[in-house]
Amino acid sequence: MNIEQALKNNTPLSQGSRTVINLMYTCRQVEEFGTSLFKEHDLTHQQYNVLRILRGQKGKPANLSTITERMIDKSSNTTRLIDKLIQKGLVNRQVCEKNRRKIEVFITEEGLSLLKTLDPLVEHTNNDIVENLSTPELEKLNELLDKLRKK
Repeated sequence: MNIEQALKNNTPLSQGSRTVINLMYTCRQVEEFGTSLFKEHDLTHQQYNVLRILRGQKGKPANLSTITERMIDKSSNTTRLIDKLIQKGLVNRQVCEKNRRKIEVFITEEGLSLLKTLDPLVEHTNNDIVENLSTPELEKLNELLDKLRKK
């Protein structure tokens, strides 16, 4: 089904508008795929993203600006996300010893354990999402998406 059929749109769209609308519509569908998976583990996409960022620190702390900079969803409220993850016991926050104005965030063992559980499930979900595309198509799509972001 093409994007016009999905949106029940009978008005012709310019190629640029069609592409952007198609990207936004597809993005929402992809997000919905993962929502139920994360919900089963009492997480959101954004919280999962924070946990992955912190795991990538390999035991080193991350400050709020580093986390925000690396977030996929830049509009997320990082402080609120960290607060929720602290409540769940998945991350810890402490004041930096060298700079008392700086907050450092660490992933806990419980957070690492949850990611170990989620990693294969997320990989499976991601593969399900792209199962209709061949490897060369996936490579070309990634190349085009990378190119689209270069502005």
